[in-house]
Amino acid sequence: MEGDGQRPAPLAPPGQPPGERLQLLLRRSREAKNCAYCPYSRFPVGAALLTASGEIFSGCNVENACYSLGVCAERTAIQKAISEGHTSFRAMAIASDMGDFITPCGACRQVMREFGTDWDIYLTKADGTYIIKRLEELLPLSFGPEDLKKV
Repeated sequence: MEGDGQRPAPLAPPGQPPGERLQLLLRRSREAKNCAYCPYSRFPVGAALLTASGEIFSGCNVENACYSLGVCAERTAIQKAISEGHTSFRAMAIASDMGDFITPCGACRQVMREFGTDWDIYLTKADGTYIIKRLEELLPLSFGPEDLKKV
């Protein structure tokens, strides 16, 4: 495995919440989805964000008749956490009614990137199954705050 570009799966990946905390994070993302305001797309999405201190902030997508003013679930959860003084995150779970794994849009990936690349994103299906991706996998070769210091 050494030198082949793959890393072994650790027993407890850095940042991954323990069993009960993970189940709570996943449940909170599903609950948030049920609060989505999406009369135009009819595509409810929920997200739950785990802070470094162990708090969970949830968010849902909120649409607007002026389409560009809508906000995604992931950004709602991040904004709620930021407004409460949290800027360090360990994981996020995202839920939808899709039959396939839900993934964050490009804008959400960039907003998530503002707060680092070393955290886990749980991409779920409607049946509750999930896969885990590191943020750096979802947004490779990204631009972040440290890049502004290079000029």
